[in-house]
Amino acid sequence: MASAKIATLVIRTLAKPISAQIKHQALQHEPFRKLCMNLAQGMYRTEVRLRTNILGEPAIQHIRPLSETRAIENGANALAEGFLFTVALGLIAAETWRSSRSQSKRRVLVDDQLEDLNVALVELENKLDVTNATWEAELQAERARSNEMARILNEALDIQARAAKGWRDLHASSQLATLRQQSEELAPPKPPPTPSNTQSNNTQSSSATNS
Repeated sequence: MASAKIATLVIRTLAKPISAQIKHQALQHEPFRKLCMNLAQGMYRTEVRLRTNILGEPAIQHIRPLSETRAIENGANALAEGFLFTVALGLIAAETWRSSRSQSKRRVLVDDQLEDLNVALVELENKLDVTNATWEAELQAERARSNEMARILNEALDIQARAAKGWRDLHASSQLATLRQQSEELAPPKPPPTPSNTQSNNTQSSSATNS
């Protein structure tokens, strides 16, 4: 960018002395003199016709040509200005081409970057899908393990509850048997039956029978 601007400035600077040199050579050399005279006379005739047709000036039957000195001077000025115009036009064309090429390169670069981003996005989406599938599988496995552990824990608690109940029943039965044994040991022994008691009992039995 900087080199292009410097080159444009150098060309514009050199164009002015080259234009002056063209003008000087036109005044010194006969071929240039004739070229300048013909160019100036043609430009003058064209200018007169345009003024007549466009501005409505009175028509001139015979256009008086310019003097030789003025024609050479006008032709040299036209050549010099034409050279400057050509240089300026070339610089504009070169700048336009350079800008277009720069924009084209920038567009290609942007397209490449967009394509790279699209590829990276597709790869990221694929990785994300794989990761989600892996996490889903791990989550399902973890849920299955949790359900299995919960089932085992419930079975263990059920077995423990039944074992505790059986143990309590067994312990209660053992205590009850112990208490019964202790109560039998602590109870006083029954006295043996006496003869009077036996006779009295027999009499009561007979009376009950007779009645």
